[in-house]
Amino acid sequence: MTLHHVTYGEDEGTPVLALHGWSPDHRLMTGCLEPIFSKSTGYRRLYPDLPGMGKSPADGIDSSDGIMAALREFIATEIGAEPFVLIGESYGGYLARALVAERPEQILGLALICPIGVALEHAERTVPEHVVLESDPAAIASLTPHQAEDFTGIAVLQTADILRQYQQDVEPGLDAADAEAMGRIRQNWTLTRGPESGPVYTGPSLILCGRQDSVTGYEDQYRLLAHYPRASYAVLDRAGHNLQIEQPELFGVLINDWLARIASGPTSR
Repeated sequence: MTLHHVTYGEDEGTPVLALHGWSPDHRLMTGCLEPIFSKSTGYRRLYPDLPGMGKSPADGIDSSDGIMAALREFIATEIGAEPFVLIGESYGGYLARALVAERPEQILGLALICPIGVALEHAERTVPEHVVLESDPAAIASLTPHQAEDFTGIAVLQTADILRQYQQDVEPGLDAADAEAMGRIRQNWTLTRGPESGPVYTGPSLILCGRQDSVTGYEDQYRLLAHYPRASYAVLDRAGHNLQIEQPELFGVLINDWLARIASGPTSR
């Protein structure tokens, strides 16, 4: 199947594959990454919508294994055997780690943004209670009850600026998602082959977590470090599951450091 996607950058540049999380679409990734990559050269960025999300259909897909199959087909078509850089957010981070297990030699570096950690299911994750550290009641009052529930249920910084970015990057994908298809896939969420089932991955890596992230947390991800010996692991205060929106400056610094580590030269894998 063909995944809907958008591409930015140089045709001959190093491919960068960015995978969004469960329910949103590619705009979650373009919103936070393009301000960084647009100031760089030498990268071709690919932002697909995962099946059932955005504009990508989920015909015949009923599991995470099916989503992985669609990603393999997308990589074969758009990247081929060329080495590439991989970024995954939340559920996209789960898929990204599984891709690394399958093709560690092809992936130049791995970045995980608020990724699912060692526990896939919500009930099994170690997460803090949801807290709000900053709020603008006037901004929240402008929302419908449904919009307010989606935003305030996750956001740690509930200001007008954060809301504006959320409405640009996240909310459109939530509205576009195919609820029936996602419900079907959700029944078979666990990948047959676990993400850390392959050899230790020694490419430059980055694991970014929010200290107040009540969705995926930050403790479970620490347990991934043994498998990624060249990973920087950062837990940012004043950041929940919208870390890339709530702490954009630190996010940019850490992504740029990771890219610099990749560019510094190949490592043994």
